[in-house]
Amino acid sequence: MTAYGKPSLAAGEIEQVLRNHFGPGAAEITPLAGGNLSSVFSFVHGGKGYVVKFSDLEGAFKTEGYVSDLLTGQGLPFPKCTALGETGRLAYIVMERMDGRNLADCTAEEQARQLPELIGILTRLAAVDVGTTNGYGWIGPDGNGAYASWKDFVVACYAEDQRGTFWENWHDLYRTSCLERDVIEEIYGRLMAYVLYNEPHRGFIHGDFHQWNILSDGTRITGIIDGNCLYGDSLVDLAILDRHMPSNGVIQAYRDLQAKSGVPFPNFKERLKGAYYFKGLDGLRFYAKMGWRDAYLVTRNFLLNLDA
Repeated sequence: MTAYGKPSLAAGEIEQVLRNHFGPGAAEITPLAGGNLSSVFSFVHGGKGYVVKFSDLEGAFKTEGYVSDLLTGQGLPFPKCTALGETGRLAYIVMERMDGRNLADCTAEEQARQLPELIGILTRLAAVDVGTTNGYGWIGPDGNGAYASWKDFVVACYAEDQRGTFWENWHDLYRTSCLERDVIEEIYGRLMAYVLYNEPHRGFIHGDFHQWNILSDGTRITGIIDGNCLYGDSLVDLAILDRHMPSNGVIQAYRDLQAKSGVPFPNFKERLKGAYYFKGLDGLRFYAKMGWRDAYLVTRNFLLNLDA
């Protein structure tokens, strides 16, 4: 897979885009780190902070704009999209900048104290009204999922043929990395056995619900950012958070909240295992691709011991 280079922009191009939407007065235009597929800048206008992203990829940001409208419209602390458009060869999106720092930068004690609020937000994400949409898997620009069923999505995710995606030629990792074919096939088989438990449950999934995409002022959660959003069983987000905060009692805190609400939760253990296998399998090939052997081994051992 060939390397992708983010678009470069002259200062005048950025200023013109901002002038078109805000008029004169945008200041402190500063490039931000991150953004694997886009060039990202922060700026201030009228005393308020914003972020603008630029990409030359087809259809860039349309889904992000849809998700922003969906979540902010239902009261979730997600960046509000204020502009979406194109300038020459580039697409761009402007979003309000949220206060706070990454939850990962808080102390362990601060993170633990904010767990109840985190669980509350996770529960609200799962309850987002998606009734006017259809489909499973990655959310498209029209707000619908790309697949007819959760099983179809899972099969497509882990198929060998991934041309044109980040996972193109991923089976080469069996030769070039620590990725083990027998382990992947074992875990994939388990995943498919649990698909039937996840299949009936269709809700909003953030997809990257962990401390690096959660903002905090040290005492409370100020925002959720940068989702890899899809439709399916919302326990996927719970599994992600638990694996990133394994010593914080995430699962028990979630069960306690559900018990208080009186909401029935059929097949919870089976659904959670399906979520662990789904995200864990993707984690294994990602860690192998990145050369992160220690993370690979931790996840490998966790998954293999799930049904031990």
